[in-house]
Amino acid sequence: MQLRLLPAHVIDEALPMLDAINVNAQAYRLVSRREVDMPQRVPLRTGKGIALFMPAYVKHTGDLAVKVVSVFGENPRMGLPTIHALVLVMDSTTGRPLALLDGTRLTALRTGAGAGAATRALAREDSRVLALFGAGGQAIDQVEAVITVRPIEEVRIYTPSGVSAERLATRLSHRHPHITFRRVDSPRAAVQGADIITCATTSSTPVFDPADVAPGTHINGIGAFTPEMREVQVAGLPRLRVFVDSLSAAQAEAGDLIQAVAEGHLRWEDIVEIGQVLEGAVPGRTSPDEITFFKSVGLAVQDAMTAGAVLARAEDLHLGIVVDMADPNTSVTKG
Repeated sequence: MQLRLLPAHVIDEALPMLDAINVNAQAYRLVSRREVDMPQRVPLRTGKGIALFMPAYVKHTGDLAVKVVSVFGENPRMGLPTIHALVLVMDSTTGRPLALLDGTRLTALRTGAGAGAATRALAREDSRVLALFGAGGQAIDQVEAVITVRPIEEVRIYTPSGVSAERLATRLSHRHPHITFRRVDSPRAAVQGADIITCATTSSTPVFDPADVAPGTHINGIGAFTPEMREVQVAGLPRLRVFVDSLSAAQAEAGDLIQAVAEGHLRWEDIVEIGQVLEGAVPGRTSPDEITFFKSVGLAVQDAMTAGAVLARAEDLHLGIVVDMADPNTSVTKG
């Protein structure tokens, strides 16, 4: 059996951000059409962190994959990433394993691309200022996705210490010298006057004051993924409409929304899946003053379809490393 290994740099080469956004938009549409076989992710807690197992099968495209991802919050103290992940892609007609991808890189790419698809559908077209909360492994792709779909001129980055925000601002400035990237010293300085707010943290308390949010702002909440986490407080956001990647997943995992519903600030029946907007079944933004909030907990179908797109391109371009798993000497060849 031969298995293609696709490390992070190959994923970047195989699937540019705009292509990834289009793939994830299609994934959201298929979710809302109920054309995806996607069991609820299985969490296993170890005391130090959580491991998640996320399978999905997409009949429409033939994508079949499972991701194993771990989130261990104390890892940075040991010089390790908070998130580790692998994605196994299989042939949906034979069950044969086809490829193993760097799931940490794929997760960041598809999470950014998913937020990019929602931003393209919901944010005002004249959005110029992005406020970013968090500077971890998800942050760069969140920025790349937003600047791909909107004409962003300024990105304000806030983290509690400011150190990682400064590093990220410097790194992004080298990538995009035509955009102003800067660290700010308070949540208010980040949010006031921002057109788009993206939250990519593991916070259990809201990271900004709703009173500082201007009418017409679009908010992406992608960091909180358990019922106990809460990056965004919806109470106090006027003319708010809430959108999710999957209603069933949000009801199980999206602490921002679960807590807001329990407190009487939201009703599940008023929340819309972004795929319904992308399908044209439900309107997205209906006025310049509306505040839109896209809450994502991340879906296995995003992993499966993004990995499938990466693998197809990698095979065409002969990227990655092909390992012969049946050979006891484990012969390895370039793709």
